[in-house]
Amino acid sequence: MVEPDPFCNIIPIINKNNDCSLVSSVKLYQILQKKPRLRINSLPSNPTSSVEQVVPVTKLDDKETLKMYSELLQDCSVKGSLYNGKAVHGQVITSGIKPDSYLWICLVNMYVKCGSLELGHKVFDEMPERDVVSFTALIAGYSAAGNGYEGIGLFRQMRIEGILGNGFAFASALKSCSMCLALEFGKQMHGEVVKLGVLGDVFVGSALVDLYAKCGEVELSEGVFFNIPERNVVSWNALLNGYAKIGDGKRVLNLFLKMYESDVRFSKFTLSSVLKGCASLGNSREGQIVHSLAIKMGTELDGILSSCLVDMYSKCGLAEDAQRLFVRVLNPDLVAWSTMIACLDQQGKTYEVTKLFADMGKAGLRPNEYTLASVVSASTNLSDLRYGKSIHACICKSGFDSDKSVSNALITMYMKSGSVQDGFRVFKAMEDRDLISWNAFLSGFHEGDACSQAPIIFSRMVMEGFKPNRYTFISTLRSCSNLSDMSFGRQIHGQVVKNHLQTDDFVGTSLVDMYTKCGCSESAQKVFKRMKVRDLFTWTTVISEYAQASQGEQAFECFRQMQREGVNPNEFTLASCLRGCSTISALESGRQLHSQVIKSGQSCDVFVTSALVDMYGKCGSIEDAEEVFESSVSRDIISWNTMICGYSQHGDGEKCLETFKCMLTEGIQPDEITFIGVLSACSHVGLVEEGKRHFESIKEVYNIIPTIEHYACMVDILGRAGKLDEVENFIEKMNIKPNALIWQTVLGACKMHGNVEFGERAAEKLFQLEPETDSTYILLSNIYAAKGMWDDVRKIRSKMSIQGVKKEPGCSWVEINGEFHTFLAKDSSHPKVKEIYLKLEELNQELKVAGYVPNTQFVLNNVSDEEKKESLVYHSERLALAFALISKGPAKPIRIFKNLRICGDCHNAMKLLSDVIDRDVIIRDVSRFHHFQNGSCSCRDYW
Repeated sequence: MVEPDPFCNIIPIINKNNDCSLVSSVKLYQILQKKPRLRINSLPSNPTSSVEQVVPVTKLDDKETLKMYSELLQDCSVKGSLYNGKAVHGQVITSGIKPDSYLWICLVNMYVKCGSLELGHKVFDEMPERDVVSFTALIAGYSAAGNGYEGIGLFRQMRIEGILGNGFAFASALKSCSMCLALEFGKQMHGEVVKLGVLGDVFVGSALVDLYAKCGEVELSEGVFFNIPERNVVSWNALLNGYAKIGDGKRVLNLFLKMYESDVRFSKFTLSSVLKGCASLGNSREGQIVHSLAIKMGTELDGILSSCLVDMYSKCGLAEDAQRLFVRVLNPDLVAWSTMIACLDQQGKTYEVTKLFADMGKAGLRPNEYTLASVVSASTNLSDLRYGKSIHACICKSGFDSDKSVSNALITMYMKSGSVQDGFRVFKAMEDRDLISWNAFLSGFHEGDACSQAPIIFSRMVMEGFKPNRYTFISTLRSCSNLSDMSFGRQIHGQVVKNHLQTDDFVGTSLVDMYTKCGCSESAQKVFKRMKVRDLFTWTTVISEYAQASQGEQAFECFRQMQREGVNPNEFTLASCLRGCSTISALESGRQLHSQVIKSGQSCDVFVTSALVDMYGKCGSIEDAEEVFESSVSRDIISWNTMICGYSQHGDGEKCLETFKCMLTEGIQPDEITFIGVLSACSHVGLVEEGKRHFESIKEVYNIIPTIEHYACMVDILGRAGKLDEVENFIEKMNIKPNALIWQTVLGACKMHGNVEFGERAAEKLFQLEPETDSTYILLSNIYAAKGMWDDVRKIRSKMSIQGVKKEPGCSWVEINGEFHTFLAKDSSHPKVKEIYLKLEELNQELKVAGYVPNTQFVLNNVSDEEKKESLVYHSERLALAFALISKGPAKPIRIFKNLRICGDCHNAMKLLSDVIDRDVIIRDVSRFHHFQNGSCSCRDYW
């Protein structure tokens, strides 16, 4: 028995019905070896019969033999049977027959169609003569396999050999150009297509449309499309996909309408491009129409189309519709899962993302880089670092830790979670960082000590050749804002101008924020005025920054300008503007805002009501604050704290403590701010023992760690009560190192009770901690002056002069008809100074009648008694009162604000004057409010 060729175990043969059947080849191979040029006329009806007995054969000539082999190879190509094709090829070799050009082409075509490009190329290289058909077969094979560069190379070789292309050759080569985006070479081919007159070929035309569309040259693509004589569904789809890729949804819909009106039958690929266009427009109405077409075609739940439908509903903000569609898809593929996960992530449905990701794992699908990037993004919003780290472990296990988009998502997640070291490790491990990587890394250096690293990172990024974009500048400017580093902020501003982003409104908002927080309102105003588009967010940001920087006038002026430009405020705008009024005690402006709050329907918003309570409290109208608080529908911890601190500032300790008890009754747990208000109230009304109980409860009852502010309040409680020995013991036992606030409180108590020794020790501590603070020198000087220690007074003032410290001048201001009027002691700059002084003289006469005697001990200058008495008359708060009385207006309470502590003599005078003029006088000094009414003060002289 002759051994069969190992290259060929099975031979396909053609029976009378032209069916390709497989038979045992051992005996047939022996027959062909002995009689190689035989035609097999029929197959045995009995498979077990001997082939030699039942198969009649006739002798074949060379031409017929070549034809037989060619037919067999064509059949293998159609069936994709590489194994049988190799068998036929082996028989061709062993037969010794010389293949003609057609058989060579059939061999190349068979290997290409059966997926063995390497063997096909080997056969191609052995061909004695190659024509356009053999080149085309191989080019088409490489195109189908996704190897566009090899296809282009073969086309070049064909042209070098002087072979002109036909329609199929150009179509295949243009497809290769589309794959590797070889636009310039494709344009050269386009010229040759026109020259040879094959542009009318529908396949060539479609390939050119596809090439230009995929390379982003949609205008050229459309130009070719409308100039080719015949347009099929492939060319329509190519152009539609080109516009969908660049996000021109409007053009996609217009083209689809033209396609629909023509008689071209569209496919699921057509609908997928149209859905992408609807998604880019956020147009759910047209998207739903396309959805109905997909249902009509029966392709709604097709893998590609269902993913596009999910994506469309997601980008149109219809996450529920996307989910309803997704759950109906049978065995969704990875693309569908990833699209749905990305949809939920974009809609902020974090928990749903984590659940769907778990379900995907249960379905046996491994995530890809797009899925993982979406899940990492969701874990960022979840603020669950532990879950984020578990996803990171999954990423490493899946081998996607080197993927750029996944790494960028991880950096963002770690930086936003405050895990800067983990973010840095991922950033450092990246081999190919892009601008997104740098921006993600920069996003973690906005707060705390980390802010100082942002300028260094920005500089390093620029040195490595990356061009910053708007997000880079926004992050860096935010760090400059928190650092109050205007010097580096100005350098960034220069880079913004250099990169032509000075007109970008988001960058402009960040610049305004930086300049405002750095105290440079002039530069902030210039940037803000240059901004072309100022939406509600921008206005609110600017107003908020002015309010936080205690520039209430600018905040309110911005608010007015915003309304003039037709921008309506929201609850955040109103709350920010109300805080601006609080900082400057602008009651009239605050009242106007309150009316606007009611008009806009925002009076139930908890942020707005808290801001209203705060505004009225700080503007001296605690009754209005109380009314807003009582009428509010919902009250959170901020609302309660605002009311408690308001009562405390106004010296109403009883109502403050009563409100605290009501808060506890309603189940609201106090926080650090609550106890600052409660302890301050105890201090203002002298409730020493109750203050001690509340201080002890902070940690023991409510498990809150006392802050330095709480300790300062306790020092103030003991100090005001004159228990300075207890103050010393308390400070020694503190768990926190005493800072300047503690020693300032001690020094104030020493000044109140005339304790020179303890005052000197407290002042010495303050000189070490804050040598430039003027109040330390003034308080110590006043302690000496009250004791008549004038030599020591001169020494302190001399030291103050040497240190370059200047005393802040005492001033008072009053709001009349929405306008503020400020006065210094002995001020003569006001336009109505003569009328003010005449009124003041009148008031002094009435005071004398009421029994007023000047208390000269509050004049801490070494001058005569007459000079002391005269200086008391012209204190700033008395000038403000006189001006308020001469101003026309209803007999409302007079509210005066002072930047320093009111002196004892003015306090006595105001009590008498409130009775003399029969008006309520409310004065807010640096520490609290004093309500003067009918000859008495709300502080009960304990201040």
